[in-house]
Amino acid sequence: MSKQRVLSGVQPTGNLHLGNYLGAIRNWVEIQQDYDSFFCVVDLHAITVPHNPKTLAEDTYKIAALYLACGIDLQYSTIFVQSHVTAHSELTWLLNCITPLNWLERMIQFKEKAVKQGENVSVGLLDYPVLMAADILLYNADKVPVGEDQKQHLELTRDIAVRVNDKFGTKKTPVLKMPDPMIAKEGARVMSLTDGTSKMSKSDPSEMSRINLLDTPDSISKKIKRCKTDLVKGLTFDDSERPECNNLLTLYLLLSNKTKEEVTAECQDMGWGQFKPLLTETTITALKPIQDKYYEIMDDRGYLQSVLREGRRKAETVANETLSRVKNALGYLPLF
Repeated sequence: MSKQRVLSGVQPTGNLHLGNYLGAIRNWVEIQQDYDSFFCVVDLHAITVPHNPKTLAEDTYKIAALYLACGIDLQYSTIFVQSHVTAHSELTWLLNCITPLNWLERMIQFKEKAVKQGENVSVGLLDYPVLMAADILLYNADKVPVGEDQKQHLELTRDIAVRVNDKFGTKKTPVLKMPDPMIAKEGARVMSLTDGTSKMSKSDPSEMSRINLLDTPDSISKKIKRCKTDLVKGLTFDDSERPECNNLLTLYLLLSNKTKEEVTAECQDMGWGQFKPLLTETTITALKPIQDKYYEIMDDRGYLQSVLREGRRKAETVANETLSRVKNALGYLPLF
C-alpha cells in the first residue's frame, strides 16, 4: 500500500522562529518517514503583502536550508520552491473562476490583515486562500499539517474541492482529492514572548516577541531575560490567568523533550529568576545543531540548488498531472 501524502510550506519572509519550528517543521520531521512528504517554500504567498524584492531570492534559499537543517530528509521528503512550479499559478486562476467571492470575504485572516493595510490591501491578499487551495489540491494531499489559525483555510480548500467535484466530476471519478487537517496536539500555537495571548509571528514589529532559529546565544538570553512574566510564585500549566507562564513552560517542554508531568514536577516550585536561565540554556542547546547545519548548507550553494532543482522536477510531475486532469474536466483543448 502506498503512503499517504502530506503537503505544507512556509513563506520566505523574515527569519523562521520557534513558533514555525515547534508548531510546524519539527512535526514534519517526526512524521516524514510515514508519509510521502512535499514541503515547499511558498514564495508566491510572500508577495500578498509588501515585500522586499532585493531579499526574496536569498530568503528563499534560507528557508530551504533551514528545512534541511531542521531535519527534513530527502530520502523521505521533497523540498521545492512554489514559484518554480507554474501549475500553482495556473490552477489558482481556474479555481478563482469557480470560487464564490463571498467565501473569500468571510475569511478571518483577510479581515484582520486588510484592516492593517487599509487602502493598500491587494487582490492577492483576498485571493491568498485560493492559492493555498491550489497548493494543496495539486499534490493530491491526504493530510495538511496546519495550526488552529489555518483551519478555516483548509475548510475553504475542502469546499472548493467539493464544488469542483460536484460540477465537473462524478462520485466514482472525482476531479480533486479531499484533504484532511493534521493538527499537532502540543506546540501547534506557540505564543509571543511579549504577550502570551498572541501568536508568535514574523510580522510582529518587535524582535523581542520571538526567538528566531538563527538568533545568537546572546540574543536568546536577552529575549528570555526580558520576556513578559507575572508575579505569582510557582510555575503551572493551563492557568487561563497566566498565559505567559503556560507559554514559557510549553517552550521548555518542547525544547527539552520532557513530558508535561516531568516539567510540572521540576518547575512547580520555581520562581522566574530560576526558570529563565534554565529555559535560556535549553533553547541555546536545542538550536545549536540546527544553526551549525544551516551555515554548512548555505556555504554549499551548489548543493542547495541541486536539492531545489530535483524537488522542482518531482513536484512538477505530480502537479502537472493534476492540472491536466482539472483542465480536461473543465473542457479545455488538450495540448497536441
